[in-house]
Amino acid sequence: EIAQTAQFFSFGTNDLTQTALGISRDDASKFLGEYVAKGVFETDPFVSIDKEGVGQLVRMGVERGRAAREGIKLGVCGEHGGDPASIDFFDEAGLDYVSCSPFRVPIARLAAAQAALRHKEA
Repeated sequence: EIAQTAQFFSFGTNDLTQTALGISRDDASKFLGEYVAKGVFETDPFVSIDKEGVGQLVRMGVERGRAAREGIKLGVCGEHGGDPASIDFFDEAGLDYVSCSPFRVPIARLAAAQAALRHKEA
């Protein structure tokens, strides 16, 4: 419904991660290392997007957004927007842009260019 009138979606993946996984970023440091060590998560889901869980919610939003409105701009904001592995996933999922904190911009730009080239060749 929103996509029919919205010009863009910007996924706040930090908040989406907290909500989808039921984990507060503020409390996660107490147990997340053990979760990663035991294989519950491949890596800290607040550093690199959880592709199988939160990533699928992003994919669903992309698919439904584009189905409802052709040409809608789709992007992500937050710390995931500066993580190269997450940027690769977002490019593959069809997002148009990433937004991140200023100190991450150079890495984000490089990672976005590399992802675009990689997916163009595939």
